[in-house]
Amino acid sequence: MDKTQTFQQFLTTTSIQVPVLPFVLNLGQAALLSFLLGKAYARYGNALSNRGSFARNFVLLTMTTMLIISIVKSSLALSLGLVGALSIVRFRAAIKEPEELSYLFLAIAVGLGFGADQAIITWVAFAIIVGARIAQQRFGGGKDDRRNLHLTVSKSGDGGPPLDKLLAVLGQHCERVELVRFDDGPHASEAAFYVDFKNAAAVQAASGELRTLGEGVRVTLLDTRGIV
Repeated sequence: MDKTQTFQQFLTTTSIQVPVLPFVLNLGQAALLSFLLGKAYARYGNALSNRGSFARNFVLLTMTTMLIISIVKSSLALSLGLVGALSIVRFRAAIKEPEELSYLFLAIAVGLGFGADQAIITWVAFAIIVGARIAQQRFGGGKDDRRNLHLTVSKSGDGGPPLDKLLAVLGQHCERVELVRFDDGPHASEAAFYVDFKNAAAVQAASGELRTLGEGVRVTLLDTRGIV
């Protein structure tokens, strides 16, 4: 028997059956940790997108990763097949902020850990990483958690609303206003702010006054945590 036949026989005979009970236990732990990760991201993340909605993907991502690793680790042939399968898959989801990518990597790492039957080290590493992130946000000078709304005022063409008038209107209705970006060009103008509103009525009043500053003024609100 030559080396090629020996290798082919090795590929076809190294597959083992995955134990059901340990798999279910690990899957439950993976779901729990990914759920906790989602809560931590929604509470302590700084992304401008809706963090609660994005965090709901963690459970599915973690459990799917664990399922894949649990299956392919039992067979070298399946492991090699996975490499080929992933080479033809293209993920087109837009990751706009590095923080989102780091949390996705952590969710995948949790799935890898439980898929490899490394439950203890996965729990320990998860506690340290998430604990360090929470400590960084609380004591490391991270962004203030009270900021919850990203407001953009834009207008096509020239003659956009003056910045001082925008700040005056927002100052009347917001508890706090922080200018993030201001672009004023010949074809369009845009001003972006972090703002805090007391309630939805204040949002409506501010939006109405901003639109009166010029014809064609567009007001966009991006909720990151909840207005109230």
